[in-house]
Formats: sequence, C-alpha cells, structure tokens
Amino acid sequence: MTGREVVELVRQNIGVPWRDQSYRDTFKFGDADAPIKGIATTMMVTFGMLKRANEAGLNMVVAHEPTFWSDRDETKDLLNDPLYKAKTAYMRENGMVIWRIHDHMHAMQPDYTVVGSLRSVGVKGGENAGMHPGVLPIPETTLGEFASRAKRFSGARALRCVGDPKAKVSKVLLGPGYATPRMTPDTDVVVGGEQQEVDGLFDNVQYVADAASLGIPKGLVMLGHGLGHVDAVRKHVELLVVAVVLLSLLPIASETARHRRRRRSG
Repeated sequence: MTGREVVELVRQNIGVPWRDQSYRDTFKFGDADAPIKGIATTMMVTFGMLKRANEAGLNMVVAHEPTFWSDRDETKDLLNDPLYKAKTAYMRENGMVIWRIHDHMHAMQPDYTVVGSLRSVGVKGGENAGMHPGVLPIPETTLGEFASRAKRFSGARALRCVGDPKAKVSKVLLGPGYATPRMTPDTDVVVGGEQQEVDGLFDNVQYVADAASLGIPKGLVMLGHGLGHVDAVRKHVELLVVAVVLLSLLPIASETARHRRRRRSG
C-alpha cells in the first residue's frame, strides 16, 4: 500500500466531504506513491518523533500540525537553514512520507479536538460537541481544585490559571488550541489552549483579574495548544486503525499516547 492509498482510505472513512482546496491537509514531504511499512500519528512532527517512528519501522507520519514550523509549511526561505537541511535529509534518507490532517478533523462531528479537550480537564458531557460546545455544567468546586484536576487529568507539568483559587465555579466554556472562547456573564471558567493576552478582540486575562478583585467568581485555565489535542489524535488513530490497519494490516502507533504516558509517570 502506498501513502496515497492510505490517504484515500482515510478520505473514504472520515465521514465528512473532502475539500481538495485545503492547503493544510496535504502531503508535506516524501513520495506519496512509495510503499508504506507502518504509520505513526502525532500532534507535531518534531525531529525526535521522526527518529522514534523510523526506529520502530514506521515510514509514514500522519500529523495534526505543521512539519516546517509554519501553518502553510512554506519552505522557500528555509532552503539554507541548517535545521531544515538536517530534518529533510533524515526524512529523505529513511524514505519517510509526511501527511497532515487538520481541517477535516475539525470538520468532523463530533470534533474530537473539543471532546478530547473536555476529557483532558475532567469535564463530562459534550459527546457530540463541535468547535463551539457551549457552556457545560460541572459539580461545584473551587477554581483551584478545578485547575489541579485539569493538570492531573491532562498530564500537564504546568498550566496557567488566572483568578481567585477559592472562587466557587460550576460552569465551563472550552475551546481547543487557538479557539479560546470569550468569557461571558454565564460562564465561570474559560478553558483554552492559547490566546493573545492583551490588545485582542477581548482580553480574558484582564477581565478575570478584574472579576477576582471584585469578588466575582471567574477563572481562566490555559493548557497550551497541543495538550488538549492528545485524545483527539488518539481518536484519529482509531479511525486509521479501522480504515487502514484492518484493511491493509499495516502497523500503526500513536506518538501522542506515548507522551501522555510519559507525562503521567514523570
């Protein structure tokens, strides 16, 4: 089976119409028609994960984020960059094929990046959530306890929490990655990946800081862009297992699952 045939199986089984105009969901490196020995899935195509994939005999990488450090994976200004040269040389020497799946993952219903982010902070419900799941109830707790539980559930070594840790909270509004939602009057805690801190469309940090000064229970928990996507990529592994492994008997491995085990044991 070739890389192109692997992608075609994903296209046929992902459950949403395929948009060929997506500049993200394309091959980023390698010969799409080369034979595939095994597939590694990952959030980010770091050099370290490329080495682990190659050592495990997996020559195709399916990633959620870019390979060459920019959203469009533009490389024309990197041709003389030593990191670019080393990375591409390693992939070329080992016959690696890189394909990105981003836009169509977010188009799925449910959007597993949202469901995965909810689970990564211990929030139940939202099984059919799209990119904007709305406010979800949780058993009343304090902001500090909620943040501690989010850290424990996600396996994060650190996260950012703004607000009074003793504030009572029971309503959560979440958005994955860059889709950190705006704090609303009916929300106690906003959970996001990352966000511009000031001079944005709405500055959650200052709003929550003012709320804390006034004794109004509001909180902001920032996980980092990639952390909440771990379960999402794992769900996509399951999709690939059904669509590729069972049909072609190719081995497959999840880099994100490996990192979560390492964080929890560390």
